Amino acid sequence: MMEDSPQAGNRGWRQTFAALRYPNYRLWFAGQLISLFGTWMQTTAQGFLIFELTRSPVYLGYIGFANGIPTWLLTLYGGVIADRLQRRTLLMATQTGMMLLAFTLALLTFLQIVQPWHILLLAFLLGIANSFDAPARQAFVTEMVGRDDLTNAIALNSTMFQSATIVGPAVAGVVYAVFGPAWCFVVNGISFVAVIVALGLMRLEPHRRQSKNASIRADLREALQYISSRRVVRTLIALVAATSMFGLSLSSIIPAWTVNVLGGDATVNGLLYSARGVGSLLGALVIASLGRFAWRGKLLTAGSFIFPAFLLAFAPLRWLPPSLLMLVGVGMGTILVLNLCNAIVQTATPDRLRGRVMGAYTMIFFGFMPLGALWTGTIAEYLGEPTAVIINACCMLLFASAVLVSVPDIRHKEH
Repeated sequence: MMEDSPQAGNRGWRQTFAALRYPNYRLWFAGQLISLFGTWMQTTAQGFLIFELTRSPVYLGYIGFANGIPTWLLTLYGGVIADRLQRRTLLMATQTGMMLLAFTLALLTFLQIVQPWHILLLAFLLGIANSFDAPARQAFVTEMVGRDDLTNAIALNSTMFQSATIVGPAVAGVVYAVFGPAWCFVVNGISFVAVIVALGLMRLEPHRRQSKNASIRADLREALQYISSRRVVRTLIALVAATSMFGLSLSSIIPAWTVNVLGGDATVNGLLYSARGVGSLLGALVIASLGRFAWRGKLLTAGSFIFPAFLLAFAPLRWLPPSLLMLVGVGMGTILVLNLCNAIVQTATPDRLRGRVMGAYTMIFFGFMPLGALWTGTIAEYLGEPTAVIINACCMLLFASAVLVSVPDIRHKEH
């Protein structure tokens, strides 16, 4: 017993971080961790800046809406391109574009000429870049790790994303308060260098150019037919839509919640974002540590009820410490849903369709966030932030209940 314990501990450690055995994934993990830290610094500072400029919660929704419009228009085509071109090359191009947009926002802010419409326009342009980046990024995972470790890699992707979510907003709050928002945007621009370098250092299998006689429209039709013919896949994508609409949209009104509900400042704003990130990180680590477990569906179903329950508990709070605790629960429940939906959909999808299917998945994921931001910001403007949170939580509970009753197959999904 005594001798087996260290071995068991080592196995557990190796299982939690199995995807890091792959050199290309290690490069990706390090580069993305740095880049995402900068992304969250900009996201946090940008929201607080536009709220300071306008004092209107609805403008927080406008940012999300402007960022999401290209998602609906271009992401499906981004998925087709991700299946046709070398994904590394596509990612290097999109990451470079995002870097230039961050430096542009920094310059406008340094010159003290930044206006709300500047922020909205740059959010729209960032959405265009993300429409091509996100499907390629989702499908690129299988080029870095083996198929058996795909779920672990997706979970570790979330751990780096949520680690950045914890640290980035908190640091952004301090930097914003001490040095101003422009420096948050500068850090984000510099952080993109890390992922661009990481992509350049990877040793990948030679890109196999697919023989494509079919048109882009035919390629899209094939992917959509696949999704519509798979009941579990289409239900999981619908669950992602509901989670983006009613769960992730909370982030759009956090600056307004900070000022109007808690009476806080930029530092408190960063702490609220970070608390949700702590919960998301815990949820991602739970999934990663379980490895190739055979009850993903049950954990997914539990998560779909956990985060709206914590939202309902968060809504009436007016004191920071318990508010932070409830946001930890929100983050954990949300990531259980999103990570496991992603893993099950990717595992079920043939390699030749993955870019296109993940393009549709990404379109829904990112496309419903701006709709949710606009919906939530509008409710907050007229009925108050707590009412907006309560309405969203109730909508999510109703949707999760409908899935539980109408598609019981998901609870028993093992792969």
